[in-house]
Order: sequence, then C-alpha cells, then structure tokens
Amino acid sequence: MKRFLTFPRLSMIFLGVFGVMLAGIFVLQAVWVSPGERCEARGDWYDIETRTCATPIYVPDITGRPAGVSRAEASNAKNRELIELEAQVAQQRRAVDAAVARERQELKAREGL
Repeated sequence: MKRFLTFPRLSMIFLGVFGVMLAGIFVLQAVWVSPGERCEARGDWYDIETRTCATPIYVPDITGRPAGVSRAEASNAKNRELIELEAQVAQQRRAVDAAVARERQELKAREGL
C-alpha cells in the first residue's frame, strides 16, 4: 500500500507552498510597500490605509502670511494696515470736502459781485 504523503510528495508540497508565499511577499512589496516608499522619497505624504500619495500644502501658501508669523501677529499687522488705509481715506475725504467748501465760497463770492 502506497501512502499519499510520502517524503518526495511532502517536499514538493513544501516547496510549492514556500514558492507561493515567496511570490506573495514580492507582490506585497511591489504593490503595497514600494509605492509608499517612492511617495515619501519625493517628499509627499503616503496614507497606507487608502494607498494615496498626497502633496503637503504649505500653510503660508494658502494664507499668504510670511513663514514664521503666527496667526495673531499676522492679524494685528493686517488690522494696523487697515487702520492706516482708513486714515488715508478720511484724510482724502477731508481734503475733498475742504476743496468743495472753497469752491462754494468762491461761487458765492462771484454771485455776490
């Protein structure tokens, strides 16, 4: 009577299972791990759960404020700039109002002649 699991058959089964596992490891490396390493080598962020490579966005590029400046400092600087602009507009309005008043006085003086 011949047994099914003889030593030559067991060695072939072991080699087959070992080969399939080795191929699985290479596929896992090529499909799952290597894209993350390539993404991170470019300086991007890699999310292993969704396998997404994303480019980080630098916050000063979005906000327009200089690097190293906090939100409060940038807000205070903008507020000071707005106050200066409002003062300039008020000064221009006063100058226009004064010019209008002078012209009205000149017109009244001409009409009174």
